This record gives sequence, structure tokens and C-alpha cells, in this order.
Amino acid sequence: MKRPRAHLRLWLPLALALLALAAPSAALAADRTVSVTGKATLEVPNDSARVGFGVSVERKTKGAALRAASARLAKVIAAAQTIPGVGDGDVRTGSVSVRKVGRGDAVRYRSGQGITVTLHQPDRAGELVAAAVAAGASGVRGPSYFVGDTEAAYGRALAAAFEKARAKAQALATQAGATLGPALTIVEDGSIEPPLAASPEEQQKGASADQPPPTKPSTSTVTATVNVIFALL
Repeated sequence: MKRPRAHLRLWLPLALALLALAAPSAALAADRTVSVTGKATLEVPNDSARVGFGVSVERKTKGAALRAASARLAKVIAAAQTIPGVGDGDVRTGSVSVRKVGRGDAVRYRSGQGITVTLHQPDRAGELVAAAVAAGASGVRGPSYFVGDTEAAYGRALAAAFEKARAKAQALATQAGATLGPALTIVEDGSIEPPLAASPEEQQKGASADQPPPTKPSTSTVTATVNVIFALL
């Protein structure tokens, strides 16, 4: 019974020494990572537009001014809803104002009202502007173009950014003689930038029933950035 215990006493220090040598190497291997950044920029076609219209009328009394402005705005709304791409829920009314204005010794009242129209066929924005102006709109704001489904557009940019990050990490892992492992952490950031809006002069230019103003939906710039830490095996 004594010889086995002596045998154990002989090998135990050696085994502990081997474990001590192996532990740092295992810990080092477990901590091996590569950190990379991937960035993707996509030009996404704008599939929606937003245009604001206003009406302004003057009358001798507040009530008359308010009624006249409401009647004119109703015509503008009806005209807007004849344009393909404008649905029942795409017209939103805005603020209503009535104020006294001086005309020499006469007192008159001016009423202003407005709407915002969302158009799902942005190439028809010129038709929309022309129709609204012909119906009585005295002011135009827009059109401003944008991407309707921003989540889907950003998701595509995000996926492209991650693939770029993975490609970078794979190249670095190969140079280091390692195998690329799973992503350990991912931090994302990004933005969607619509095209610049036209100036008021450009917005009003050609705004008549006979000649709709030229419009171009263009594209929005969608940018996504990811910072990823991958394990190295």
C-alpha cells in the first residue's frame, strides 16, 4: 500500500508543473480577438414625397374669412386626392389662423390654413403642386423626398457594413495564422440623409395647371457603421 502513495507523491508535482505551464497558453488562446470597423454607404431611391400647401384669404369679418379659407382649402384637398399616390390618410391638416389686418381706415381679417400631403409616387410631385395651385393654394412648401421604409433601407446598409467588417477580420486572422471565430460584440451606428430640399424659388417655378414644375425624387444616402470584435480560434 505504501508504494502507490510514493508513486503518487512522485508524479503529483510534475503534473502540477505541467498544468501551470499550460494554463497561461490556454488563457492566452481564449483571449485572442480581433476588433474591426465596417462601414457601408448605399444610395436608396426615394419612394415618397411630402408637400405642404397653404391658403390665405381676407374678408370683412372673422367668420367670413374663416369660412372662405376653409372652403378654398377643401378644394385644395380634393384636388390633391385626385393625384395617384395620395390616399385618404395622406392629407394632414395644419394650423388655422385668423388675424386683423389694416387696409387704410377699413378693417379686414385674414385667415390662413394649411395641409401637408404625403405622396407615394414621388415622380408625380409636380402634378400635385400644379393641381393644388390651380385649386387655390397660395403657398407651397416642398416637395421634400424621403425613403418610406427607413428600417428596411437601414437594415440593408447594416448587413453590408457587417460583411465588410467580417472580411477585414478574416484577412487579419489569416495573416495571424488563426481561424476567425464568432462575433463577440457588435456596436452599430448610422444615418439616413435625404436630398437637399429645393429653394422656394425652385419650388414655385412653373407651378401652374398648364405646366407642372419639374421634379426629381433622386436618392437618399443611407450609412451604417459597425464595430465588431471577433474571436480568434
